[in-house]
Amino acid sequence: MDKRIYILLPVIILLTGCALQRDVVTLDDRLAQAEKRYSDSELKNKKLEAQLEEVSKANEQYDKELRSRTAGQNADIDQLQDEIRTLKGKLEETDYLLKQKIQAFEESTEYRERKLAALDKTVNLNKDRIARLEQYLNFDSTTSDQKKKSMRGATAGKQGRHKLTEEAAYQSAKQAYDKGDFNAAREGFQKFIKEFPKSKNVDNAQFWIGETYYREKWYEKAILEYQKVIEKYPKGNKVTAALLKQGFAFLNLGDKVNSRLILSELIKKYPKSNEAKIAERKLKGMTP
Repeated sequence: MDKRIYILLPVIILLTGCALQRDVVTLDDRLAQAEKRYSDSELKNKKLEAQLEEVSKANEQYDKELRSRTAGQNADIDQLQDEIRTLKGKLEETDYLLKQKIQAFEESTEYRERKLAALDKTVNLNKDRIARLEQYLNFDSTTSDQKKKSMRGATAGKQGRHKLTEEAAYQSAKQAYDKGDFNAAREGFQKFIKEFPKSKNVDNAQFWIGETYYREKWYEKAILEYQKVIEKYPKGNKVTAALLKQGFAFLNLGDKVNSRLILSELIKKYPKSNEAKIAERKLKGMTP
C-alpha cells in the first residue's frame, strides 16, 4: 500500500505541476486581457470625460448666451413697457384735451346759438319798430298835409301879423313843454328850427322835440329825433344828453344790446361829461 503511494506521488506532483502551469498561463492571459480592457476603459473614460467637458463648456457658453439674450429681451420688454406707459399717458392726455375742445366747441356753439337767437329777436323787434315808424311817418305826412290845407286860410289871415322874435319863439315852445303840452311844444320847436336854422338854440330845440316823444313813451320816435341832434349838430351842447337819452330809450324798449353800445360810446367819446358818469352807473346796474 505504501509503495504504491510513493510511486503515485511523483506522478501526482507532476500532473499537478502541469495543471498549475496551465492555470498560470491562463491567468496571465486573463490578466493581460483584463489590463487591456482596463486600458481601453480608461481610454474610453478619458474620451468621455473630454466629450463631457466639451459638452459642459458648450452648455456654459449656451447658458451665457441664453442669459445674455434673456437679459437683452428683458431690457427690451422693460423698454417696450415704458413706451406703452408713455403712449397710454399721451393717449389719456390727448383724450382729455379732445374732450375739453369738444366741450368748449359745444359751449361756444350753444353760446353762438343764444347770440343768434338774441339777434333774431332784436331784428324782429327792429322790424316791428321800423313798421311802426313807417306807419307813423305816413300818418304824420298825411296829417301834415291835412293841417296845411286846413290852416291855409288861417295863415293867410295872419300874414299881416308880426312874427315872434327868436328868443320869444324858443321860450314859447319851452313853456308849452314845461306845461306838458307836448304837441304844442313839438310844433313850436319845429317852427323855431325852420325859421331860425342858425340860432344858438337850434340844437336844443331839436333835443326837446326828442324829449316830447320820450315823455310820451314813444321811444322809437324819440331815438330818431335824438339821432338828428347827434348828426346835425355834432358840436352842440346837447350831443351827450341825446346819446344818454337814446341809451335810456333803447333800454325802455328792452333792447339792452343797443343800449349798452350807445352808453359805452358816450363814455368813450365824452368821459368827463356828467352824462358819462350817469351812463357808467346805469351800465353797472344793468343785468346781462
